[in-house]
Amino acid sequence: MNGRERTSGRDGTGPRHVVVLHRWRDRHARYAAYLDHRALRVTYVTTDLGRSSVPEEAAAVRTVRATDDPVETRAAVGELIERFGPVTRLVALNEGDLDTAAELRVAFGLPGQTPAELERFRDKLTMVRLVDAAGVRVPEYAAADTAEDVRAFAGRHGWPVVVKPRRGTASRGVLLLHAGDELDAHAGIFLPDRHEPRIVQSFVADPVLHVDGLWTGGTLGAWRVSRYVNNCEEFTKGSFLGSVEVDDPEVLGPLADFTAAAAEALGDGRPWVFHLEVFLGRDSDGSPRPVFLEAGARVGGGEIPFVWREVHGLDLMSAAADIQLGRPPTVPAVDREPAASSVPSAASVPDTTGADRYTTAGWLLLPLPVPPPCEVTAVSWAAGDGEDGPYARVVPEPGQVLPAVGGYEHVAARFRFRGASSRSVEAAIRKTAESFAMSCRSRPC
Repeated sequence: MNGRERTSGRDGTGPRHVVVLHRWRDRHARYAAYLDHRALRVTYVTTDLGRSSVPEEAAAVRTVRATDDPVETRAAVGELIERFGPVTRLVALNEGDLDTAAELRVAFGLPGQTPAELERFRDKLTMVRLVDAAGVRVPEYAAADTAEDVRAFAGRHGWPVVVKPRRGTASRGVLLLHAGDELDAHAGIFLPDRHEPRIVQSFVADPVLHVDGLWTGGTLGAWRVSRYVNNCEEFTKGSFLGSVEVDDPEVLGPLADFTAAAAEALGDGRPWVFHLEVFLGRDSDGSPRPVFLEAGARVGGGEIPFVWREVHGLDLMSAAADIQLGRPPTVPAVDREPAASSVPSAASVPDTTGADRYTTAGWLLLPLPVPPPCEVTAVSWAAGDGEDGPYARVVPEPGQVLPAVGGYEHVAARFRFRGASSRSVEAAIRKTAESFAMSCRSRPC
């Protein structure tokens, strides 16, 4: 018997059975608030790292090597069905588990998002076509199955161009090509043994913002706009990645209509929680000119779910759970006092007095100095006080071994910030990033 278990209910007369695919080590999602673990049988399929943050009230836990392994995860769900009866709903809130969850719903005949319904959020070409058809501004684009497709596109629209996998996540496989000789140097990606469907787009040099929130199916629910400090691609190259919420009403106004149009185009009449990335340039008269980049049907990564709860008192992850459970989605108010993270060596600044003055949030991720797994030998940063420093942090101590697991959770350090303005939050982010230092030694896998 593997995991914590309660009554089996094989005769089908017991409470309904809900399966959760879970991989976070920290408490990105508060499952016990979304699911009544006493009225329902809530079982979990998780990893060794994620096991510690599974609610104690879970009816059972099955551990797999990776929750995005469709064979292993399907077998684990099958075992849970055998013991606890048919599944009524399957919940998967991490972006990396959306495809697996969609496939499992089809395999077990469950309601909820299917692979066909998820396609508009996973295939970047399908996504941009839908948004373009709705009249939302997008970069020039085309399918790129061969190097000649890219060369022809550049001939029509000019260099530089961006080539990326249609089903890529984060910055995996993204190429910025400035001329034909650079394309020639990367022609190998189109060979049969490395081929995958790609899209080519005109390069947009404008800053990238992300918009996070809820589309109810007919209107915008809670939403917030943030601006990256550095960008995701630079993070993969060893620089820090930060984000600060935007408080400029001249930006927020145009982005409200833009976000609603893009969310409606992709929602197909259904509610969804969105993480939308947007280029923000300026027209000749100086007014904001947003251009669609891409969108994910999930709560944004990094520290987004935490700052929403801790600074704004709103649980966006709850709305994502509602949708997967077949309930009308809401973004409920929660206690804004930050709780200590479950991750070892994490700490939160205890000062929560005067929380109402903190209207703007931000976060910072620091990359590892060597590839994981690695052991931390030293770490330091300028802590700061109040708005000059982070209010919460997840920083490993010397001697801790960091696992070889991808994603924004397992990085060198994570910091969260709050302040009275975008300017003060960004200043604190940069101060912390510039002062941070970590040394590690590689460890064998």
